Amino acid sequence: MAVKIKLKRLGKIRSPHYRIVVADSRTRRDGRAIEEIGKYHPTYNPSVIEVDAERVAYWLGVGAQPTEPVMAILKKTGDWQKFKGEPAPAPLLTQPEKAARPSFEAIGGEDEGKGEAITQKKKAEKKDDAAAESASTEA
Repeated sequence: MAVKIKLKRLGKIRSPHYRIVVADSRTRRDGRAIEEIGKYHPTYNPSVIEVDAERVAYWLGVGAQPTEPVMAILKKTGDWQKFKGEPAPAPLLTQPEKAARPSFEAIGGEDEGKGEAITQKKKAEKKDDAAAESASTEA
C-alpha cells in the first residue's frame, strides 16, 4: 500500500482551507485519511501553516511520499530539510502589524468651518431660471 502525504480540501467555494493528511494513494482527495498532521489556510494574510513536525518525520521515515504542494509547505516550515539533513531555511516572514492611524484631534487639527461651498449646483440654476421665466410669462 503506497502512502501519500497530501492536502484535503475543506471550506466554502471561494475560501479554501486544507488539512495536511496521510492517506492511501488510491483514496479520493477528500476521502478517508489515516491521520491529520497539519493545517494550511492560504487565504489568510499571512497564510497559516501548522505542521506537527514529529508526525511528519515519522511518516517520511516509514516511506510516505509527499505530493508537490505538501512538499512546498514542508520546505517552507523546514521539515523537509530536516528529513534530508540539509541546512534549515530562513524563518518564515510574518507581516508586521500596522500601526493605528492617529486621530484627527491627536494630530492637532482644529475643527473650524471654512464657510459654505461657493459653487452652486447646476440643477438649482436651471430651476431658478425656469421659475424666473414662468414668473415673467405670468405677468
